[in-house]
Amino acid sequence: MKRLVIFDLDGTLLNTIADLAQSTNHALAALGYPTHEESAYNFMVGNGINKLFERALPEGEKTEENVLRVRKEFIPYYDVHNADKSRPYPGMPELLNLLQEEGMQLAVASNKYQSATEKLIAHYFPNIRFIAVLGQREGVNVKPDPSIVHEIIGIANVTKEEVLYVGDSGVDMQTAANAGVTACGVTWGFRPRTELEEFKPAHIVEEAKEIAAITRRY
Repeated sequence: MKRLVIFDLDGTLLNTIADLAQSTNHALAALGYPTHEESAYNFMVGNGINKLFERALPEGEKTEENVLRVRKEFIPYYDVHNADKSRPYPGMPELLNLLQEEGMQLAVASNKYQSATEKLIAHYFPNIRFIAVLGQREGVNVKPDPSIVHEIIGIANVTKEEVLYVGDSGVDMQTAANAGVTACGVTWGFRPRTELEEFKPAHIVEEAKEIAAITRRY
């Protein structure tokens, strides 16, 4: 049976795209670069904020130095504004409460930097006792590297077979495959269903409540 469910954050637990777009546009504008429509950011996020900034910068400007300049403008602004418009996806608070009541261990594995990951989880899910809330940290490879999943499995003291990993992107499906755990793709996030299907996850769901049913099948 499944004893641990690991959730991606952006695009899975929370719709954060408006705040990410607003904050990245703020940083780009501050440095004199063109900004982007909010919808364009759906395909820029998912691999950590440095990769987001690289994708958002104009062609010919995608240097490491410029990425760090954007980051310096972005982080102070995002730290203040990261909960302006972000919201849990429909049914997600209820799902987490249900899984917690059923004794499931819950964790978060995100490519968002650690302090913002912790802040958003504490803000939107204050009643959920996650065993681990892990974001991008210095010296730890970002997803789809499986290090973050292996770390959580160690904390939970479960086997790989007892884990369900839930995410909205190809990066998440790759992460689950690289970690050797069962993957569940969600269709309400930032990426299209076709991207999930490319990686042939064990499950693809359209509503949060379906995840509870999956955990009971094993």
